[in-house]
Amino acid sequence: MKRVSLAYPLMAAVMLTATMAPTVAQDKSAAAPKVLFDGVGAKFKRVDNMSKTRFIEIFLAHPDAKTGELVAECYNTMFSSKGVPASKDTAPQALVAGLDLERIAKEHGVLKASLNGPKIWFPDWAEIEVGKERDFNGMGASWLAQLNMSDFSFESNVPYKPTTIKRTSKWGWNKGTTVLLLDDAEGNTWVMKGFQLGLKPQYTYEQFVAAGAGNFKKLPPGWKYRVKTLDRDLIEIPEGGVATIMPDEFFNVYDKTGPGMTNYKP
Repeated sequence: MKRVSLAYPLMAAVMLTATMAPTVAQDKSAAAPKVLFDGVGAKFKRVDNMSKTRFIEIFLAHPDAKTGELVAECYNTMFSSKGVPASKDTAPQALVAGLDLERIAKEHGVLKASLNGPKIWFPDWAEIEVGKERDFNGMGASWLAQLNMSDFSFESNVPYKPTTIKRTSKWGWNKGTTVLLLDDAEGNTWVMKGFQLGLKPQYTYEQFVAAGAGNFKKLPPGWKYRVKTLDRDLIEIPEGGVATIMPDEFFNVYDKTGPGMTNYKP
């Protein structure tokens, strides 16, 4: 079973990284839940036509059977057996709003159930290990990873602070895709991977793009925002299976580009 170390607002996903801050429900009666085995036999799967897909992630947290440390199984609606629908919506608003996290925690025998998103996904394709699929209020979501929650804090969401995550999955943005980028003061370029909507969106993706740099009120000195249409494929394969990621002030999620992360810096 793959375990991912998580230390960012999400996101994280595995992919993705909070509905302005992840929503959490607790049930102290959890012990050796069946979800512990949802990653057994996980197989790599490629999914195409993913750009602009709306999704959520559900985290089911419980003590590790061997160490007792808090871990969480992560499930993502984009990787269900139904695939990406023509509507590009794998997490309809009415179904997401109807999620009962306390009931989900009790039904699955875990300590906590938390929601990440809804978000909009930007890479065009992904290759990732996929395990057992579970149903959450009518939404199919497949297991993607087991997160290490020992150092996780829902209050530690620090905008523009990079962190690392273990990840064997691959992402790709095709030539011609429009990407949203942040250039930091050290010359690094960050590409947005997940656009935060939350349960009560304050704006659409189109409105965010139209507002441009004016959206950002807390960018560190020397940082710049830009939009680019890719003139060649951008492929992310983290060196050594460790990716560098970062949230902005809106809980959008970015991945670092360049040496050790992607085939080039856009």
